[in-house]
Amino acid sequence: MTSPPVRPPRRRNVIPGFGLTFGISALWLSIIVLIPLATIFLRSAHMGLEQFIAVGLSPRALEAYRLSFGTAAAAGVVNAIFGVVVAWVLVRYDFIGKRLVGAIVDLPFALPTAVAGIALTAIYAPNGWIGQLFDPLGIRIAFTPIGITIALIFIGLPFVVRSVEPVLADLGRDVEEAAATLGASRWQTFSRVILPAIGPALLTGFALTFARGVGEYGSVIFIAGNIQGSTEIAPLLIVTQLEQYNYDGATAIAVVMLLVSFGVLLGINLSQVASRRRMGA
Repeated sequence: MTSPPVRPPRRRNVIPGFGLTFGISALWLSIIVLIPLATIFLRSAHMGLEQFIAVGLSPRALEAYRLSFGTAAAAGVVNAIFGVVVAWVLVRYDFIGKRLVGAIVDLPFALPTAVAGIALTAIYAPNGWIGQLFDPLGIRIAFTPIGITIALIFIGLPFVVRSVEPVLADLGRDVEEAAATLGASRWQTFSRVILPAIGPALLTGFALTFARGVGEYGSVIFIAGNIQGSTEIAPLLIVTQLEQYNYDGATAIAVVMLLVSFGVLLGINLSQVASRRRMGA
């Protein structure tokens, strides 16, 4: 007579099961994210399509969108390049002051954005330490889109570095050595081995930098100069509408920014999924 099979002991989860934890997660996200965002759409719904387009897609608003999204994308590209370099140095090399460099990378997280904006304006203004070197050449940095891009690079660098750094740490040197033994050059090793491995993390860092840059206000408001049609960013335009008690206009501009930002981030996330599937294949 055979004994019934012994079932392995059921694994006990430290956190309660999926049903309860998912319910708590959905409730928390609804309270913190979904309900406030839904309020914005509800506020703009009673405006009417013509009024919404007149405010949200006005020439002034379109110019502000172009500046905000354009400088945020440019800052994301620059940070994607130099962020990988900084992460590579922090992961691959040991040197004196390494922890200090790591703390400097995280400094934009802790520094108040208004302080960063004042400091960058003082440095890059026509009479600043760096600005006065370019002013005789006819190149103005502060109060131009260049200055806005520099401010967004400053506040966005940690996102790329901290996204790529753990992936590089897990990659290990043996992968590079294996590629070298197979005759790959340094560029081939980077482009065919390292870059595909860090690609999803790099896209994540770019997305975070872009999202932070689109909505950034404190570090940009001083160095932008706030010239209508030239250096007026979209968050400033929203604040201007609020100061004029035009809440519907501010809401319309916010809805447009939200939809465009969501579309860009959704596209980046889909690219990450496709990249992971290619790596798995």
